[in-house]
Order: sequence, then C-alpha cells, then structure tokens
Amino acid sequence: MELQNSQKIVDEWIKAHGVRYFNELTNMAQLTEEVGEVARIIARRYGEQSEKESDKNKDLGEELADVVFVVLCLANQTGIDLQAAFDKKMDLKTNRDHDRHHNNEKLK
Repeated sequence: MELQNSQKIVDEWIKAHGVRYFNELTNMAQLTEEVGEVARIIARRYGEQSEKESDKNKDLGEELADVVFVVLCLANQTGIDLQAAFDKKMDLKTNRDHDRHHNNEKLK
C-alpha cells in the first residue's frame, strides 16, 4: 500500500466531503471507538465469547478500514509522513526481530 497516496486521498476526501478534519483529540476518540469495534468482532468471532445475532453481519474488513482511515487523518493533521514512518519501523523490526520469533518456544 502506498501510504503517501492514501494520505492524499483521505485529505482530498476531507476537503471535498468532510468540511474539515475533526481535531486531534476527537480523532483519537474516534480511533479508540473503531478499534473497539474491531476488538468486539474478533473477540466474538474468533475468541471464546458467543457472537450476538446483531454482530454476525458486521464486516471485519470494513471496521479495519475505518481504523486505517482515522489513522491517516491523524497522520495528515499532525504532519506525519506515514510512509516514511512505516518504512523506518519495518527496518527497525526487521533488524531487531529477525531471529527473535524463530527462537520463541511458545510459537513452536
């Protein structure tokens, strides 16, 4: 995924349809709400809780996309180049964790 392009698409959408960005605190609250919706689906669909009838039609992909949308909003409004940050994080994780998980007895 090209995160820079995704950030641009979200910015253009906000300008065309959203009037303006919600402030950072509101977007953080929205992000928390969206992550909660993802958690609810996963806990009930893949965890030990039974899934309510009203949750059976919820689309996990759509909820994950909501999370990504709000993250892109937060990156835009705080001046973060998410692609650069992601690439840096992947380099760090690659170097730090190259053998870490292969040697984890819990994963065997």
